[in-house]
Amino acid sequence: MAKLGKRTRAAREAFAGKSDLSVEEAVALIKSNSNAKFDETIEIAMNLGVDPRHADQMVRGVVGLPNGTGKTVRVAVFARGPKAEEATEAGADIVGAEDLMETIQGGKIEFDRCIATPDMMPIVGRLGKVLGPRNLMPNPKVGTVTMDVKAAVEAAKGGEVQFKAEKAGVVHAGVGKVSFDEAKLVENVRAFIAAVAKAKPAGAKGTYLKKIALSSTMGPGVTVDVASASVE
Repeated sequence: MAKLGKRTRAAREAFAGKSDLSVEEAVALIKSNSNAKFDETIEIAMNLGVDPRHADQMVRGVVGLPNGTGKTVRVAVFARGPKAEEATEAGADIVGAEDLMETIQGGKIEFDRCIATPDMMPIVGRLGKVLGPRNLMPNPKVGTVTMDVKAAVEAAKGGEVQFKAEKAGVVHAGVGKVSFDEAKLVENVRAFIAAVAKAKPAGAKGTYLKKIALSSTMGPGVTVDVASASVE
C-alpha cells in the first residue's frame, strides 16, 4: 500500500467524520485544507434519482455562475460570413466551417465549448461521434445552436456551465476556484444546485436530489446536506 504524504494525511484527518454539512461549512472546510501548488477547482458532484438511458429522465441544462468559474474557456464557432465576423469580435478562439470540421476530424480539438449557427448543423452533424462523447456537440437546448452568436460566445467566456447527467445519474462540474472568496463560492454552488433542481425531468420518480458532494481537485470530498443546499 502506498504511503500517504503528510499533506494528504492532514487533509483526510480534517475531513474524517464530517458529512452532510451546510454549503458554507463544506466550502470553508475545503478552502482551509487546500494546499496544492496550483489554484484548485472546487468541484460538485450530484447523484440524481434518474436513469438517463430513458429520454424522459435525461437531465441537461446550462447555468451562468454569478461569479464565473475562474477558468479560461476556449470557444469554437461554426459560422460563415457576418456571423463568423460576429463570433470573432465577441472573442471566439476558433471560427470556421468546412475547414474547422476537417481540423476536428483530423483529431485536433483545441476548445472547451462549441457553438454553431443553425445553417451549420449539416456540417456539425458529421462530427457527432467525435464531439458527442466529449459533451461538445452544439445543442439548441443549452443555447449553443443559435443565431445570437455574440451572446453565446460571451456567455461561454463569462462563466456559463453546461451540465448533463452521466449513465449513473451523476452530474459533475467545476464551480469556481479555491482562491475565490468563500461567499462567492457558496453563491456559485447554490446557483448550480438550483439549476439542476429546476431541470428535473418529467419522468423522474421518487427522490430527485439524492446526494451532493463537494471537493477540490486534489483534496478529499465531503457530502452536503441536500435539504439545506437546495433552499434559496
